[in-house]
Amino acid sequence: MKGEKGRSVEEKYTQWKSLVPVLYDWLANHNLVWPSLSCRWGPQLEQATYKTRQRLYLSEQTDGSVPNTLVIANCEVVKPRVAAAEHISQFNEEARSPFVKKYKTIIHPGEVNRIRELPQNSKIVATHTDSPDVLIWDVEVQPNRHAVLGAADSRPDLILTGHQENAEFALAMCPTEPFVLSGGKDKLVVLWSIHDHISTLAKEQGPTKSPGSTSTSTKHASKGGGGNDNHVEGPSVEARGIYQGHEDTVEDVQFCPSSAQEFCSVGDDSCLILWDARAGSTPAIKVEKAHNADIHCVDWNRHDINLILTGSADNTIHMFDRRNLSSGSPVHKLVGHSAAVLCVQWSPDKSSVFGSSAEDGILNIWDHEKIGKRQDTAGLKAPNAPPGLFFQHAGHRDKVVDFHWNTSDPWTIVSVSDDCESTNGGGTLQIWRMIDLIYRPVDEVLAELDKFKPHILGCEKN
Repeated sequence: MKGEKGRSVEEKYTQWKSLVPVLYDWLANHNLVWPSLSCRWGPQLEQATYKTRQRLYLSEQTDGSVPNTLVIANCEVVKPRVAAAEHISQFNEEARSPFVKKYKTIIHPGEVNRIRELPQNSKIVATHTDSPDVLIWDVEVQPNRHAVLGAADSRPDLILTGHQENAEFALAMCPTEPFVLSGGKDKLVVLWSIHDHISTLAKEQGPTKSPGSTSTSTKHASKGGGGNDNHVEGPSVEARGIYQGHEDTVEDVQFCPSSAQEFCSVGDDSCLILWDARAGSTPAIKVEKAHNADIHCVDWNRHDINLILTGSADNTIHMFDRRNLSSGSPVHKLVGHSAAVLCVQWSPDKSSVFGSSAEDGILNIWDHEKIGKRQDTAGLKAPNAPPGLFFQHAGHRDKVVDFHWNTSDPWTIVSVSDDCESTNGGGTLQIWRMIDLIYRPVDEVLAELDKFKPHILGCEKN
C-alpha cells in the first residue's frame, strides 16, 4: 500500500510540475537542510522595481548533531507579472533557492514547534518548544550564532510562564495589543501582556514589572519533554489570565481581530471555545462537538469577525458563525483533504478566501462565496472539485505543516512541508503566487492588459 501511495503522490507532483507555468505567476522552491515546523513572514525591508525584500522566519528541527535553531532569512519576492514562465518551471527539488538567504541564526533551547510575530512590531517573535514556557525574541537585537554541537543556547529576551505542563503548538499574538495567548497539554488557555518589555528587550538591564502581570522575575525556565536539560534564563512574566474549559490538550488559539479581550481555542476534546476575559475565566460559548475528531487549528476572519474556521483530524474544515454557535452547527463543512487538516488561515486580501493545508501534502485555496455557484471550479479545472475549492497547490510531496499569507504582497504564500525522504533534504519551503486569472474576473484582467497595448505597439514599431 505504501508503494502505491508513494506512486500516486509522485504522479500528482509530476502533473503539478508540468502545470506550473500555467498556474503560477511566481514560484520559488527551496530545499531545506532540516525540517521546519513553522514559517512566518516578517517585516518588508526594501522595495525595488521588480522585487521586494522581506524577512522570513523559519525553524530548523535537527537530529541532535547540531542545535535546533530559529532562522531569520531575507527573501526576495518577485513582483506580479515579472517572472518568465520558463524561469518559474525550471527548479531543482534538491537545490536551495537564490531568493532565500539566511540572515541570522538563533540557537533555540529545544525544537521550534511554532513561530508567531507581534503585529505591532514584527521583529518581536514568540516561539513554542517542548516546554511549558513561551519564549519571546527580538530577532534584530539577538546576536547571530554559529550552530555547532555544544554551543550554548541563545538567551530569550522574555519568558512567559504559567502553564503547568508542556505547551507545544497553540500560540497567537493579538492584533490590537501586545498580548500573547497559548494553550497546552494542561488543558489551559493562558494570556500574557508583554507591554512594558518591548522597549527593553535584549538589553542586559534589570527586569521591570509589567502592568497587569502577576509578577516579573529573572528565572531558569523549566525544560520539558524535548530531551534537552538546558535551563533557559531570562526575565519572565507571569500570566494575566488562565482559562479552564477544555478536557484535553489545547491544540490552537486565536484572538478576535478587533478585541484583545475575546479569543477562541480548539483542542483534542473536539471542542471550539470562545472566551471573553471581561466575563471571567470560564468559557463564554462552548461548542462541544465541533468536529468528529481532534481539532488541530483555528482562525478568525479579520474582515468579518463573525466567521471562524476550524480544521480537524477528521479531514474536514468547518466554518462557524459566532452569532449562531449555540446551535453547534457550522455554516459550511468543507471536504477537500484526504488526511488530517493541520493549518487553516483566512486570506488578508479577500474576506471570503482562505487556505488549508493537510497531511495529504496539499494546500487548498477556498472561496466560501463560490459555494453553490456554477463557476466555483473554474480556476481548478476539475469537474468533481468540492464546492468552494478553486485552487490546489500540489508542490509538496508530504504533509504541509504550515503556511502563511503575505500581508505585504497580495496573494503570495510561503509554505513548508516535511518531505525529506523525497527531496534528499530536511523538507521543502515554497514561496508562490497563483496567476491572477484564477482569482480575478476575466474582464478586469483584460481591461488592465489594455493599458499596456500602446506600449507594446510602440515597441513593435521600433
